[in-house]
Amino acid sequence: MSADPHYQATEEAHTGPIKNPKQLLLAVFFSFIAPILIIVGLVSYVVSGTKPAGIAEGDSMSLYGVTKEARDREVAERLKKVGAIEIRDANRPLAAGEVVFKAQCVACHGAPGIPGAPHFQDAAAWGPRIGQGYATLLEHALKGKGAMPPQGGGDFEDLEVGRAVVYMANAGGAKFPVPDRPAAAAAAPAEGASGAAPAASAAAK
Repeated sequence: MSADPHYQATEEAHTGPIKNPKQLLLAVFFSFIAPILIIVGLVSYVVSGTKPAGIAEGDSMSLYGVTKEARDREVAERLKKVGAIEIRDANRPLAAGEVVFKAQCVACHGAPGIPGAPHFQDAAAWGPRIGQGYATLLEHALKGKGAMPPQGGGDFEDLEVGRAVVYMANAGGAKFPVPDRPAAAAAAPAEGASGAAPAASAAAK
């Protein structure tokens, strides 16, 4: 090796920071083995069940202001089947038009109601609609028209919705007859005829 200072400086500039085997082992350890040990430790911490929980749980305690009963109801609602079957008594008495109106129509057609909807007992607003006839009004009520959503298929039968239509239209000046089930409508004349027969026989005597 030359004793030239310039040569020594050039040689040192081309050598790395590792000058002996001990430094090499330390460099390998901190470059490869230490990161692997850190990763293994993090993985074991994540999969272990001893870490502190991030949520509060309990049988009867409130979680974020929601009780267990409310959470159970929400879960049951989400898991509920999409379709449902409701069995109704076909022979039950029909709801009166006023009852259906107060339950299903008053929010829009009552007072104050919504703009554009014919309000109850407003003859000026109901006049042109009454001129369209009961069948057209019933179709609009059941299937919807414009901003009014369909009213059929809800808690009331189509015939009961028709009774509400008659109730509102008659309050606005119409003279529509109150619809009834065909069997009930046919039974009324039959009862009248059966009642007239004994009266006629009694008169003949």
